[in-house]
Amino acid sequence: MRQQRGPVEILIGHASGSLGGNLEKTSPEQFEQSWRTAVFGAFLCAREAAPDMLKRGAGAIIFTGATSSVRGRGGAVAFSSAKFAVRGLAQSLAVELWPKGIHVAHAIIDGVIDTPNVRKTYKPSAKEPLLQPEAIADAYWDLIEQDRSAWSLEIDLRPHKEAFFE
Repeated sequence: MRQQRGPVEILIGHASGSLGGNLEKTSPEQFEQSWRTAVFGAFLCAREAAPDMLKRGAGAIIFTGATSSVRGRGGAVAFSSAKFAVRGLAQSLAVELWPKGIHVAHAIIDGVIDTPNVRKTYKPSAKEPLLQPEAIADAYWDLIEQDRSAWSLEIDLRPHKEAFFE
C-alpha cells in the first residue's frame, strides 16, 4: 500500500464498538472485543504509522474519544473502559512522540453524529442536537494544522444545544 499511496502522514483512529451493557450483561467476549477494536486497534495503527512520521519528523495522530473517555457511563462497562484506555494511549504517545515532531491528540465527541445511518436507524427528531461530520472534520484538520508552538492534546466537540454531562 505504501508503494501506491506513499508514507503515512496522518492517522485518524476512530474505531470503537459499544458491546454488552452493564457488568452482568456483558460477556467476557464482548468486553474483550470492545478493547480489541478500540484500544488494541489504535495501538496497532499507531505502531504501523509512526515509523513513517518519525522519518519525516512530522505527522499527526488523532484518536476519537467520547464522554466515556473521561467519565464512565452506566450500562456501558466495555465501551467506557475502552475509551478511557484510548485516551491513556493518546497521552502516553504524546509524551513519547511530541518531542519527535508528531502531534498526537485525543478528540472527545459528545453527541450523535448526523449520518444517513443514524437518521435511518434512530430517526432523531428535528430538535435533536446533532454533530455535523463536516464540522468534526474541520476540527480535526485544525488539530493537524496547529503550529508546533501551541499543540492541543485534547479537544471536546459537542453540538451547541447538548447538555453537558447529563
